Amino acid sequence: MLGNLCFCGLRYISVILLLSSEDSYDAVDISLRAGNDHKPLMGDASGGRIVPSRAVSRLSRLFEHPLYKVELPPLTDDDTLFNVNNDIRFYPRATGNQGWHNEDGNEDEEEFSPTEEVTAESYPNWLRFHIGINRYELYSRHSPVLDALLKDLVTQRITSVAMKSGGTQLKLIMTFQNYGQALFKPMKQTREQETPPDFFYFSDFERHNAEIAAFHLDRILDFRRVPPVAGRLVNMTREIRDLTRDKKLWRTFFISPANNVCFYGECSYYCSTEHALCGKPDQIEGSLAAFLPDLNLAKRKTWRNPWRRSYHKRKKAEWEVDPDYCDEVKQTPPYDRGTRLLDIMDMTIFDFLMGNMDRHHYETFEKFGNDTFIIHLDNGRGFGKHSHDELSILVPLSQCCRKSTYLRLQLLAKEEYQLSSMMEESLLRDRLSPILIQPHLQAMDRRLRLVLQVVAGCIEKEGYVNVVEEDLVGDTATHRGPGHR
Repeated sequence: MLGNLCFCGLRYISVILLLSSEDSYDAVDISLRAGNDHKPLMGDASGGRIVPSRAVSRLSRLFEHPLYKVELPPLTDDDTLFNVNNDIRFYPRATGNQGWHNEDGNEDEEEFSPTEEVTAESYPNWLRFHIGINRYELYSRHSPVLDALLKDLVTQRITSVAMKSGGTQLKLIMTFQNYGQALFKPMKQTREQETPPDFFYFSDFERHNAEIAAFHLDRILDFRRVPPVAGRLVNMTREIRDLTRDKKLWRTFFISPANNVCFYGECSYYCSTEHALCGKPDQIEGSLAAFLPDLNLAKRKTWRNPWRRSYHKRKKAEWEVDPDYCDEVKQTPPYDRGTRLLDIMDMTIFDFLMGNMDRHHYETFEKFGNDTFIIHLDNGRGFGKHSHDELSILVPLSQCCRKSTYLRLQLLAKEEYQLSSMMEESLLRDRLSPILIQPHLQAMDRRLRLVLQVVAGCIEKEGYVNVVEEDLVGDTATHRGPGHR
C-alpha cells in the first residue's frame, strides 16, 4: 500500500494552511505535444496528444452540472486531515528548500526555520495535496493543486529509486527533485492484450494504464477517492539503474538479445528473466501514483472487504453461496450505520466498470473514524477484459439493494454525458495517451447500463425510497460527502 512507504518530506506538523475548496477548476495542461504520430505503446518525454479543440468541452459541461456542484459542509479541525494554526515548523523537504544534503549525500537532520513568511502557494504541490485532504474527499473538484501535481508527476526530475517491499508484482518508489514521492508501476502488457480466460484474478498482471484510467474514472464518477495518477515515459538507464542504491534491484538489470535494457527486480510473482521488463531500447512506460501522507503523520485503518473473494482455486466465499449474505453485513459495524455500506456500493460499481475482481481490502483515514470515505487504492488489475462483463462483481449491489449515486449514474448514461466520451476526453490529457483502446471505453457504457438494470430491479422489488438515497443538490445540511449526492 502507498501509505506504508517513506514520506520523505514533513517530519513534524503542528499546523497546516488549509487550501480553499473554492478554487476554480483548471483543465490539465501539461504542454502536450502536437501531432498524430504518437504510438499506443510508447510516448516521449516531452508530451503526448493534444486535446481536440471544442467550443465547449463536454467534460467541463459535466463538471458544471448541478449534480457535480454540491458544496461540502463547513469544515472544522476535526474534518481536516491536518489542523490549522499560526505556528509551523518545517524540515527542508517540506518547503522544497535546496542544499539540504551533506557532502556525503546523507540527509541533514537539522531543523529548518524559514526566515521569511511561507505561504501555502509556495509549498510543493505534493504537500498542498496532502493538506487539502478532508473527511469527504482526497481533493476538491476545482482544486488547481491537482493539475499542478499531475504535471509534477510527469516533469519533476527523479532523484532516487527503490523497490517497494511486499506485494505480488514489482513496483518502484520514485523520489523527485521537490522531495515528493510516487509509486511507479511499469508497463507489462500492451493496450490490446486481454487477460487470458483461464487466468485466475489473483494471478493477473497489474496494468499501468489501468491505474491511470482508474484515477480518471474515479474523478468522473465524482468519488475523488483515488490518489492522483499520471503516465510517464522513463529512461530505465538514467532514471532507474543509475539512480538506485537498491543493490537487489540494480543486480537484475541486463541487456536482452534484442539489445534492449531490461530488469525484473524482486517480488513474489512475475519477477524473473522470463517476465523481465524491457525498454525500447531503454524507454519504458509506467504509471506514477502520488503518495498519500506518511502513516506517522496520518494513520490509516485497513478493512477487510465484506465481499472479498476466496483467493482459492476451488473454494468460494460465503457471499457467493448465500443470497442473504448482505443481511448479516448490515448488522455488523461499521455497516450498520452511516455511509459505509453506501461507500461499498460505490466501490462495487467502480470496480465493475473496470472489471476489477481484486478488491480484498480497503483503507480509511483513522482520524475520521467510521464517518469518512473509502480510499480506492491498487487498481492495476482493472481493464483486463473488455469482451467479458464479470457480473459477480455486482453481487454486493444486487444483494443489498442500496444506492446513493443513482442520479449521477443515470446522467452518465445519457448521450450528452456518455461515460465513454467523458473518459476518452479526460484520458487524452495524459502524456501516454491513448490510455484505453476503444473496446474498453465501449465496455464501460455497456456495464453502466447493467448497473442501472440492477438498481432498477431493486427498485421494482423493494420500492424507490427503500433503495435510493436521494441525490441532494445544493443542500449542505443533508450532504453526505462525495459519492452521496
